[in-house]
Parts: sequence; C-alpha cells; structure tokens
Amino acid sequence: MKTLFILNDAPYGSEKCYNALRLAHALLKADPDHEVTVFLMADAIVAARAGQKTPDGYYNMERMLKRVVLGKNRVLLCGTCMDARGMSDADMMKKAERSTMPELAELTLAADKVLVF
Repeated sequence: MKTLFILNDAPYGSEKCYNALRLAHALLKADPDHEVTVFLMADAIVAARAGQKTPDGYYNMERMLKRVVLGKNRVLLCGTCMDARGMSDADMMKKAERSTMPELAELTLAADKVLVF
C-alpha cells in the first residue's frame, strides 16, 4: 500500500504537520511494508530544514521526518516553494529531496491514499 501525505502548513504554527507525521509513523509501525511519501509544500517546507533546535520536551519536525525516510519512504519538498522562501538544497535535512509539481502529480496517481494536511 502507498500513502501520500501532502503537508501545507508551517511546521510549528499549528499541529497539522505534527499530526500528519504521527499518522505516518503509526502506518509504518502497523505495516513495515507500507510505503509513505511526505510532500511538503508552501510553509511546510520548513519542517525539513536541517539543524532545528526546539525546547526540551517539544516535538521536532526534523527528527520526526528522519523517522519517515527510513527504508523506501521519501520526504519531498516543492522546489518552487523552496525558491520562494529562499531555502536552498543545502538547507534541507539529509535524505530530503527537492521535487516538482509533475512529480507530485505522478505520486498522486500512483498512491492508494492521498492525505492532505
């Protein structure tokens, strides 16, 4: 089974990104063969910025995304959104990838489920 998560909101402005990644982790725990792709758009791209420092006891998006990219799972960032926000490839966490709308379209067609947060 393949699930595509599309995240739009800022990672720390609301808990949408947090809850999406909690669900992604639960899916991967329930079925290790499940394929998860997280596509970050708009302000959600900041979730994949390397070197995030959060207060003790507070969730950290970078760490949560690192748990997703184990195995065949992917974290993709909208390249246009990155450019608009001045984020370069060097700013991304390891294993995250710059992506495009055509790739998102392909992933959407190939997914069994598409969840938008």
